[in-house]
Amino acid sequence: MDAMIEFFSFVLANPITKRVIKHGLKKDKDGVIKLDKYLKAYAEGEDLRSLEFKALKKLIDAGLKAFGGREDLLKERLRDAYWRRGFISVLRGLVEFGLRKPFVPGAPFLIVWDVTYKCNLRCKHCYSTAGKPWKDELNTQEALKVIDILADAGVTAIAFSGGEPLVRKDFFKLAKAVKDHGMFVAVATNGTLLTKENVKKLKECGVWFVQISLDGTKETHEKFRGIKGIYEKVIEGIKNCVEEGLITCISTTATKLNYHDVPKVMDLAEELGVQWFMLYNFIPVGRGDFEMDLTAEEREVLLKELWRRLKATGLNYMSTAPYYARIAMQEESSIVPTHFYNSNLEGKLKVLADFIGGCGCGRFYLAMRANGNLEPCVFFPLKLANIKEFENGEDFIEFWKNNKVLNNLRNKDALEVCGECRYRYVCGGCRARAYAYFKDYMKPDPGCIIVEKKLKARTR
Repeated sequence: MDAMIEFFSFVLANPITKRVIKHGLKKDKDGVIKLDKYLKAYAEGEDLRSLEFKALKKLIDAGLKAFGGREDLLKERLRDAYWRRGFISVLRGLVEFGLRKPFVPGAPFLIVWDVTYKCNLRCKHCYSTAGKPWKDELNTQEALKVIDILADAGVTAIAFSGGEPLVRKDFFKLAKAVKDHGMFVAVATNGTLLTKENVKKLKECGVWFVQISLDGTKETHEKFRGIKGIYEKVIEGIKNCVEEGLITCISTTATKLNYHDVPKVMDLAEELGVQWFMLYNFIPVGRGDFEMDLTAEEREVLLKELWRRLKATGLNYMSTAPYYARIAMQEESSIVPTHFYNSNLEGKLKVLADFIGGCGCGRFYLAMRANGNLEPCVFFPLKLANIKEFENGEDFIEFWKNNKVLNNLRNKDALEVCGECRYRYVCGGCRARAYAYFKDYMKPDPGCIIVEKKLKARTR
């Protein structure tokens, strides 16, 4: 990602290059974006006669030479359809939004889709108050059209969530449709249904990333999730995913109820051999109340422990808390963690960290409810539009470019208190927490220790 961003900056400095890219974003007679066809041909060593293809190839070769990139590695990545999607989305974002801080792609890299609110658990912190399905949840045909629209818009990945997505009868059909469109498929699950048979089905239909919730040791987890006797099922589900070769992530939502258990879950993640551990930034929304929220100091301790383990182990420790990136900067590290990627920016840390940014809410990703309502984040219940209002990907891209709330969220300089912070581009605070506490997403985030100190100083 880091070398790629430098390359794109180099490319777009040339006005001729910019025109070539703009034209390449158009579709051919078969409805395929020209750039996708060109990048695939480049990856496979084909030599198209198109002048646009030749110009793009020269630019890629020049960029690789200028920045010391490896042609074989780039070609290997571009053979994957979802990687090409990401590549094109970055190009579209640079053309549409320019080299702004932080960066905005031409389409969301990720849509987190609550595909149903039916659930077999009753979690105390559930942001969606799941249990029974909504009466207006998208049916199979509507859901398949949604996938068509998101694919047409250039979305890179879809993560199915809920509720419990695996209880939806057509889940595997929808997952396969996402995969068939060249998008990366992920699922967030409570883990109780991850039998060997279901895990094999996940892999067969194209799911490669499975995020499994585990919020403590047996007693804590079962109390947290509302059902006794599920802990062993979850552990077995994790083992089944690891054994099947899926990218397996344990996720933990840190609250007052399980704060003491979080390091134990980290230990277990290392023992079980998962590749990822995700620490969720609890937001008081849905069934989760304000009394469950951690103090800024408690959150800081957990994130520093997360950071320590990231450096000391081979496990990819992540967090949805944007202050995680600020901690990395304060540690003068070359790695800047974001919600779904740990970027190594050695030698160019500040410039590219500002460019990549922290919280991806409304910038790198969007949330979608089971009825098609689009929101900035799953923890941020503010309806922006409904996917059924769009006929195709072009309608979706227009919404992505012009929605007022999304553009407000992207302007880190305009944030109250957070906008004055030196880390505003790499962090910017959690907009969902600001909205939960103040009903105003431009307000400061009280979950940050820096904000807490500034607010206390102003009241003295």
